[in-house]
Amino acid sequence: MERLVERLEKAVERLETVCQGPGMCGDGSSQGVAQYVQAFDALLAGPVAEYMKISKEVGGDVQKHAEMVHAGLMSERSVLVMASQHQQPAENVFSALLKPISEQIQAVQNFREKNRGSKLFNHLSAVSESIPALGWVAMAPKPGPYVKEMTDAAMFYTNRILKEYKDVDKKQVDWVKAYLSIWTELQAYIKEYHTTGLTWSKTGPVATEGAKAPPAPPAGAAPPPPGPPPPPAPAPTGSSTDDSASRSALFAQINRGEGITAGLRHVSDDMKTHKNPALKNQGGPIRSGPKPFTAPKPACSANPSQKTSPKQPALLELEGKKWRVENQENATNLVISDTELKQVAYVFKCTNSTLQIKGKINSITLDNCKKLGLVFDDVVGIVEIINSRDVKVQVMGKVPTISINKTDGCHVYLSKNSLDCEIVSAKSSEMNVLIPTEGGDFTEFPVPEQFKTVWNGQKLVTTVTEIAG
Repeated sequence: MERLVERLEKAVERLETVCQGPGMCGDGSSQGVAQYVQAFDALLAGPVAEYMKISKEVGGDVQKHAEMVHAGLMSERSVLVMASQHQQPAENVFSALLKPISEQIQAVQNFREKNRGSKLFNHLSAVSESIPALGWVAMAPKPGPYVKEMTDAAMFYTNRILKEYKDVDKKQVDWVKAYLSIWTELQAYIKEYHTTGLTWSKTGPVATEGAKAPPAPPAGAAPPPPGPPPPPAPAPTGSSTDDSASRSALFAQINRGEGITAGLRHVSDDMKTHKNPALKNQGGPIRSGPKPFTAPKPACSANPSQKTSPKQPALLELEGKKWRVENQENATNLVISDTELKQVAYVFKCTNSTLQIKGKINSITLDNCKKLGLVFDDVVGIVEIINSRDVKVQVMGKVPTISINKTDGCHVYLSKNSLDCEIVSAKSSEMNVLIPTEGGDFTEFPVPEQFKTVWNGQKLVTTVTEIAG
């Protein structure tokens, strides 16, 4: 019997030794490096490495920006390693674990804002618009489409880079291809390993804020051996013993029968309000017990059908003399070509889309649009931008007036024939007008947002506030 036990122990030791290798036991999530972490490492060694190499060759602001992007990807790898070794934590803990990724996204976007005068501003903008894709780890149940949406947001700037350098500098074209391939490969990676959201381990401890993922191993090196198993849960302290003693004492008092009331105080008739009406007329606050517990009211309606309004159908149609373009999402090739001088265009609630209007038209209105790119030839009346955000408008021909109202983020690209255009703005911010140069580039000028008003003795005089720096 003793020999049999010894043989079993030796067999167990051999199995444990074999399982030290990565991916040798189960799916490798609890021993070594998980398969989906290895796949992410392959993405870092492939498209990301190529992007870093070309960014270094381009140099300048593009190289600095690329280093920030790489730092964000490494923060994301740390989250993936943690998820492969831990069970999913509470939402507030998960938000804290994602803070490094959020900080890197913010750093990338702030770098673009601080370098608006950069000659490579289109490169910085392409990265800045798409870098939120790193937040896919928090997007469920459709992280893949979220990455595609963020990638599409960069297309406006990557197309400008391709147009500018297509026959001039092949390195810039290769940079665009390398950068976009990161997000293309990431979508395929998510589809294979995290289709409905970040995959967490079903074993191991629950992730905590203090948990640290091991650093990425150097190329060609074997991953570190797994750590010891989590310590067993601490044995219950004397609290359970105290609870048992309290319950025993309670039952002992109940079993006393009539003697249980021996310690109660006698209440005489003069202390009873129904026997002594004078007590009701005495002043002083009336002491009341604590209010009974009531469940908090839900912030939203209990009827799930009323939580969100039904999605409206997408439209692109001519209704009389009005072109209606409504509820378009992620549509990058919208074109209106059969136009007449008496027609108007009304663009409503379009997101992450690009619209081109060919020919001469009376007026164009953008209402409640987000991340929309508009390119048009000629407008004889006015182009109005209302209640919108992150809108880009490019004039190819001529337009007399552009009105911007209640809009945050608006870029207006003027043509050489529309330099006399009047731009009227109200209750808006982050507005920029881009003027063409002789070399075919654009020079960006911000529209003033801060003003100073003084009384000159006869009337109020308003001037633009000059801010140093």
